[in-house]
Amino acid sequence: MATMNVSLPSDMVEFVEQEVSQGGYGSSSEVVREALRLLRHEKAQQAEKLAILRREISIGVEAADAGRFSKKSVSDILDEVMLESPRR
Repeated sequence: MATMNVSLPSDMVEFVEQEVSQGGYGSSSEVVREALRLLRHEKAQQAEKLAILRREISIGVEAADAGRFSKKSVSDILDEVMLESPRR
């Protein structure tokens, strides 16, 4: 495994040391690897959401270019979405 030296502010060093001392991780390297895995996962989710948004915008633009418009107001659409979404 490759080695990398990283400089961290003192509050992050304390956090890493606390995670190790509480037994959740065997070393500071494990904490950093887990943090990077989470960051990678979060970025992948953001990229997927952006791709979906771009696809949906493209569908909407194509529909508008073809003259297909909804007669529903934004308020009507919001009401439908709120009815369809699960309550939290």
